[in-house]
Amino acid sequence: MKQLINIEDGLVPVYETSTGEKVVYGTELHEVLGVKSKFADWIKNRLNDCEAVENDDFEAFSKNLENGGRTKEYIIKLDTAKEMAMLERNEKGKQVRRYFIQIEKKYKANSLADLSTELQAVIVVDKRVTKVEQRVERLEYDIPLYAAEADELSNHVKRKGVELLGGKNSNAYKDTKIRASVYRDIYNQIRREFGLFDDKGSYKSYKALKRRYIYDAHELVDAYELPTYLIEQIRNCNAQMNMEVA
Repeated sequence: MKQLINIEDGLVPVYETSTGEKVVYGTELHEVLGVKSKFADWIKNRLNDCEAVENDDFEAFSKNLENGGRTKEYIIKLDTAKEMAMLERNEKGKQVRRYFIQIEKKYKANSLADLSTELQAVIVVDKRVTKVEQRVERLEYDIPLYAAEADELSNHVKRKGVELLGGKNSNAYKDTKIRASVYRDIYNQIRREFGLFDDKGSYKSYKALKRRYIYDAHELVDAYELPTYLIEQIRNCNAQMNMEVA
């Protein structure tokens, strides 16, 4: 385990390694976020969600407990911890993420003040270039979906529709009218959620969705639920198949 020095004792304690890396303990982050699931389950899921790499983004080690047992602890780099907080998708997660951003800014400013005038000038130029690159990246995400992204979303909608209709062998799926109604309702939900309307208030194609919302759109499809009238149509149609088989 790396030797750690506590440098910030605010919302979440932040530590510094011997190489100057800013890190947090997984158990302390878990406690502050107020996560209801067990730490062991949460930490594995969140690190997996972030695609974090062991010994690069985090380190794991065993530590002794006061009761004589042992548990697994994690030392997590600040960038990864910031992403984990964001994934909680609640106000506490946002608060912790903003706190980590403030810590990063504070120590970047301090490190810059210690450098020579020449190096400071180089870093200032580099920051300007980075800002331009970030602006280009933002603009890139502010354009409609790429063809591959549109196809991916369309395939996701198709899979969801098949699931809701009861499979490709179901009567409801084979009924082109019911099937079209289900897909139309899913796409209309996407259009309403992300404001895909033209100047006259008519629906635009789902392909007009901006790239920045692609992940949110996939989450919407995952969470989509059929309206009552379509549930009844599907149930009645599939029940007819069961009666015919009987």
